[in-house]
Amino acid sequence: MNVLIIEDEKPALDQLTRLLKQADASVRVAGTLGSIRESVSWLAQNETPDLILMDIELSDGRSLEIFKQFKITCPVIFTTAYDEYLIEAFGYNGIDYLLKPIRADKLKNALQKYEKLRSHFTGRIDALLQTVAAEKPRYKERLLVKKGVDFVSIKTEEMAYFYSEFKISFLVDRSGQKYMLDKPLGVLEEELDPKYFYRLNRKYLAHIQSVARFKPFEKGKIRVDLVPAVKEEIHVSQEKAADFKMWMER
Repeated sequence: MNVLIIEDEKPALDQLTRLLKQADASVRVAGTLGSIRESVSWLAQNETPDLILMDIELSDGRSLEIFKQFKITCPVIFTTAYDEYLIEAFGYNGIDYLLKPIRADKLKNALQKYEKLRSHFTGRIDALLQTVAAEKPRYKERLLVKKGVDFVSIKTEEMAYFYSEFKISFLVDRSGQKYMLDKPLGVLEEELDPKYFYRLNRKYLAHIQSVARFKPFEKGKIRVDLVPAVKEEIHVSQEKAADFKMWMER
């Protein structure tokens, strides 16, 4: 069982690691993290662990913020010195809530609860995953666009970015050629694979290969440079900055 520990106090981390090994010798600690920022980055770059042990009060804020920045799909056992977050924590994948100082018997019971839940749902989850895979949405591989009075079909890999101007949508391909479309950006965002296309802001929807570079901007925003180049500055909002960075690292 691979367990990720999110705990910012070293004495508590050492104790938790020791108690884990005592409770289950098969446990492998996949990583130890002490902040929201580290946790979001680690989760975005590594395979999902089987279980997370998570302190709520971290060095840079409440760990519940992690769930707002990254979609965690595995169970979580919360460990904290405070009981005021009990109800809220169970809304974030929580299967148990252990108050510090952690007792060996309480941790062992929590791990046993995890094992029971896993064995009960494993078969159902496998079947569900197969169903989801079969129903995986099919994204557009081509789009019809206007070139003068004619319509032409453009492959998605030839697209650089889309933008909206005066309620009209335009596509710019990698060579810099511009085309008109009869679909708003919201519809295009739904039709194109989010692995490759990202809505930078209300005006721009870009292919990942068109992002030449990006850098921090004022008030937590990000400035993005696209190729082919555009005359105006393109900004990603502070609210979407973390999500945009994770998209760029996929």
